[in-house]
Amino acid sequence: MGVCQRWFGNLLLLAVGLLCAAGASLAQEQPRVVYVAPIEDIIDLGLAPYVQRVLDEAAAAGAAAVVLEINTFGGRVDAAVQIRDALLNAKLPTVAFVNRRAISAGALISLAAQHLVMAPGATIGAAAPVHAGDPAGGAQTVSEKTVSYVRKEFRATAESRKRPALIAEAMVDADVAIRGVIEKGKLLTLTTDEALKHKVAEHRADTLEAALERVGIRGAELRRVAPNWAENVVRFLTHPVLSSLLVTLGMLGIIIELRSPGFGVAGAIGVGSLAAFFWGHWIVQLAGWGELLLALAGVVLLVLEFLVIPGFGIAGILGILALVGALVMSVVGAGATPEFFMFAAGRIVFSLLVALLASFFLLRFLPRTPFGRWLILDAGLGAGHEYGSAPESDLQWLGRRGRTSSPLRPAGIADIEGVRVDVVSEGDLIEPGTPVEVTRVDGNRIVVRQITNANEKEDA
Repeated sequence: MGVCQRWFGNLLLLAVGLLCAAGASLAQEQPRVVYVAPIEDIIDLGLAPYVQRVLDEAAAAGAAAVVLEINTFGGRVDAAVQIRDALLNAKLPTVAFVNRRAISAGALISLAAQHLVMAPGATIGAAAPVHAGDPAGGAQTVSEKTVSYVRKEFRATAESRKRPALIAEAMVDADVAIRGVIEKGKLLTLTTDEALKHKVAEHRADTLEAALERVGIRGAELRRVAPNWAENVVRFLTHPVLSSLLVTLGMLGIIIELRSPGFGVAGAIGVGSLAAFFWGHWIVQLAGWGELLLALAGVVLLVLEFLVIPGFGIAGILGILALVGALVMSVVGAGATPEFFMFAAGRIVFSLLVALLASFFLLRFLPRTPFGRWLILDAGLGAGHEYGSAPESDLQWLGRRGRTSSPLRPAGIADIEGVRVDVVSEGDLIEPGTPVEVTRVDGNRIVVRQITNANEKEDA
């Protein structure tokens, strides 16, 4: 009986050993996977969702690590902060491979990775915060408050990854001096050799495969993940130049639509442009329900001001302020500085002024062109037998004069010889109390023009 038990025990151990060997062999046959995400060109808000997606997909697939291959001169601080937070919260190892430069916002992203490897001849640093102004004037300096915020972001990031915190601060603030490294008044940028010497980077590597070997990952399958079409569209829509253009087109289309009867192409372009603006900024977590509701309230107030309430008063002012506030809040992110906030506000206000000037010229000259008549839907009836005859009661006003009782935008009310008459202008805005003359009757429309000279003769 004892012999049988020993034989059974030996067989059981042998079976367990064979299973373990088979499992190890299977594991060797299935190489580990490493996800690779390039960080190139300008770091913008559309890049943050892309990096988060790569981290999530890699974690779900059980990847060995995520590598950010970095070659950038920097970009938006708020975008870099979002990527930094994602890296610090990552559930798998992360590697920053600097090939060839990690400047400004790129330096913050590199410091946030668990491992930092640099290619020969690479650089990292020069992260003083600036905000873009007039292209002719270059970048503009910011206040000490902004520098302090960015400096502490760099320090906290370096401390969390056990890297020299003072070195990280010296990349941001020229007032930070480190004996033997950087003197006061100069901004710190490190080469590969210097970064290795001062414990900022861990290894040097010529290639991505070599960088992985330096951090202990060998024979892994590299799975490069490119931004998908939606992420590319978001980056396109949130570009500062295009977002300003969308604001201009949106407001221009709405203004033209409010000044024109019916609903046509201009209104569709305006609504579509603003929808694209808010959708792009919604995806990158700048615009939320608060901004959307504030913008909607602004548009409603403007519609009431143009179509319901005579003159221009509180509703119009509140509508403009609400819309500007929603647009500005949708282009500033977390940690926005007063300088950047004012810059964003100036950009939005400039876009609105361009829309107002463009609408003035378009409404004055476009309706007289064939394209303008096609663009703006005409809600009235034309003259002639094919449209029907004008009523005799309307024809009696032809050539007569009076004064407007309400704004003509272009439709409104005029007082003609003591009678309130529904009239429409020739496309121009006419204020209340303005002398007008009936120039023609088109079907059921009584068309008037403004009398510029009170002494103007009847046949002039």
